[in-house]
Amino acid sequence: MPSLTVKLYSVFYKYHLRQQLHRLSQPDGSGSGSGSDPFGITSRPEETIVPANPSFQNGVATKDIHVDPLSSLSLRIFLPDSVLGSPESSADRRDGDVYGGYSPPPQTKAKRSRKLPVVLQFHGGGFVGGSNASAANDAFCRRMARLCDAMVVAVGYRLAPESRYPAAFEDGLKVLNWLGKQANLASLRNVRSVRANRRIFDSFGESMAEPWLAAHGDPSRCVLLGVSSGANIADYVARKAVKAGKLLDPIKVVAQVLMYPFFAGNIPTKSEIKLSNSYIYDKAMCSLAWMLFLPEKEFDLDHPAANPLVFGTELDLKHMTPTLTVVAEHDLMRDRAIAYSEELRRANVDAPLLDYKDGVHEFATLGVLLHTPQALACADDIAIWVKKYISLRGHEFSY
Repeated sequence: MPSLTVKLYSVFYKYHLRQQLHRLSQPDGSGSGSGSDPFGITSRPEETIVPANPSFQNGVATKDIHVDPLSSLSLRIFLPDSVLGSPESSADRRDGDVYGGYSPPPQTKAKRSRKLPVVLQFHGGGFVGGSNASAANDAFCRRMARLCDAMVVAVGYRLAPESRYPAAFEDGLKVLNWLGKQANLASLRNVRSVRANRRIFDSFGESMAEPWLAAHGDPSRCVLLGVSSGANIADYVARKAVKAGKLLDPIKVVAQVLMYPFFAGNIPTKSEIKLSNSYIYDKAMCSLAWMLFLPEKEFDLDHPAANPLVFGTELDLKHMTPTLTVVAEHDLMRDRAIAYSEELRRANVDAPLLDYKDGVHEFATLGVLLHTPQALACADDIAIWVKKYISLRGHEFSY
């Protein structure tokens, strides 16, 4: 059974979440619109937001970026201090940086900035809550940036019901394409075939490219990491990336991690029956979250956004990205995640399953649960597996 701390926090969080879902479902609720708002919102007033800090703090620097002028889609970038290299260069570089945070050093033939893999992270919250800049998500992404030695790009996708499906899924794909454009802009700095106009190309690329990504991001080592409802988005983006193939170059999605996915379906599984009143989410709350997310005329728990095993023949699973799935013993959604992982393994995809005894939904990413031994162990386990696909030294890591 979960510890007393987990039980108490789960009761508190479940009450808060139930109240939020109930409020949003009311005709006069603050977010009860028809879901037709194209701009949308990425967090709610009750969410505890942590400001970004572009200087290195506890080994990680962060910055926020608004990437789409037509919507509220935003990003928070987490950069580990391993990019600084030698100890004598560990102080923040501020030359040419108007906000006083870290600024990458100028690139020369003799000295290149250290390149890191890019982890694209999607937070949880049942599609209606959470934030890429929340205190819990900020702490989790900092942890993963340090453990994986990677740049983490946390996506602030549009929330429902203000922006219903497919808004959040489109935001995920839009960010992946944005990363590809950033990589191409950064490459303009190194144009050698155009002589007379090289300075023009370089200055254009330099002004448009995001400096941290341009200096330190390696688009050929991209990992998707989804938490709860964010896992559904990550899986959608992975499928689209596989389908696009070389059209996404130089972006290469090498792996994905699905942490307790928010999967559902019309026919209940054993865990949905046994754990229908489980910790964090119960069956009624899950259904209400899906009602708020899916278009009102398309509500169906076997919708492809909810049930990945009803995608039909759109994508042959044998071509799917290597997928690590994390499940918890006391999570009612566990059986569907396990079934999906088993289908991937049947298709000869590297798809290990991590099943945590006594765990609850979001046990490794939620509030005070972040500091439990189980949450720390889960983060370590994920990092070990991910390094198998992002290490430049080959597959010396194994799980």
